Amino acid sequence: MEHLFDQDWEIVPAGGATGEAFFAQYQEQRLFLKRNSSPFLAVLSAEGITPKLVWTKRLENGDVITAQHWLNGRELKPAEMKKDRVARLLKKIHTSKPLLTMLERLGTEPFQPDHMLTELETSLEFDLLTLPDVRKAMSFLQEGLDEVRQGEYVVCHGDVNHNNWLLSEQNQLYLIDWDGAMIADPAFDVGLLLYWYIPEDQWEDWLLQYGTELTDSLKLRMKWYVVAQTILFMQWHKAKGRFHEMNHWIEYLHKII
Repeated sequence: MEHLFDQDWEIVPAGGATGEAFFAQYQEQRLFLKRNSSPFLAVLSAEGITPKLVWTKRLENGDVITAQHWLNGRELKPAEMKKDRVARLLKKIHTSKPLLTMLERLGTEPFQPDHMLTELETSLEFDLLTLPDVRKAMSFLQEGLDEVRQGEYVVCHGDVNHNNWLLSEQNQLYLIDWDGAMIADPAFDVGLLLYWYIPEDQWEDWLLQYGTELTDSLKLRMKWYVVAQTILFMQWHKAKGRFHEMNHWIEYLHKII
């Protein structure tokens, strides 16, 4: 990585699960570097959804390094997720033809609710299946599957947690960390955002800014994906031995089911 720059540049790991991200700084110039990021990043940048892509370089070993502007900014606070601009940016993502075309070119298949339910049915640990709320939730998912299957597939982020929304010092809003991008029902993203951050009596107003209505179909699909994700979170934290987090999601499931 260092030989891409003059020796005056300081390059440090940026953390993250993959270890493939770095910060580079020289005087007032600051870049965010990533090794072997998806070509999808270039389209996200061109659409103004992530910070601007500055350059892409291929190394002798075949690795591809991308550099984006490293922006001063901050994550959105949970209370800010109800702002109109969040709804508008998510709608822009969900209706973007260039994003959808690129994911399709990369071979991404539409994410089907059947896959999610099968994963739960085959991998859920017995300890969790003995919980009444989990059994009730699994019945809800099985009974609602036919109604959740639908033909609208868009580019979804997959993790619309407030930590992934970046507000720059120039007051520009971005949605970052696209490693989990998928082609899926928009209810996947919208449901998690509404359930986690927006009081239910404000859903209709938020969806008005997003550009749709709160139909019975949308309500069912949102609940289906949120319930399924909640069980997956419980399972994931249990497997990691993070029992405090697991209990948080058990309590959350009790509230929503």
